Amino acid sequence: MKGRGTGGDTGTGTRTGAGAGLMRRLRGFGAFWYDFVVGDDWRIALGVVLALGATAGLVAAGVDAWWLPPAAVVVLLALSLHRAVRR
Repeated sequence: MKGRGTGGDTGTGTRTGAGAGLMRRLRGFGAFWYDFVVGDDWRIALGVVLALGATAGLVAAGVDAWWLPPAAVVVLLALSLHRAVRR
């Protein structure tokens, strides 16, 4: 069928049709979430992940750890501001 992509490989290393559209959407979806989560500073994203992991670990051990995420946000904000002012 002329003019329609089969979704397969054309031999040139590029996809055509539905396969190309799906990959483009998946790549865009991944890029959005990476930019949304990591944003400008990967250190903040890592700190939040570590704080959430530590909170989950403490809760699993029976510790009331509701205070850890807000404390982590305060510490991470202070560190981020310190780095920004220092520049």
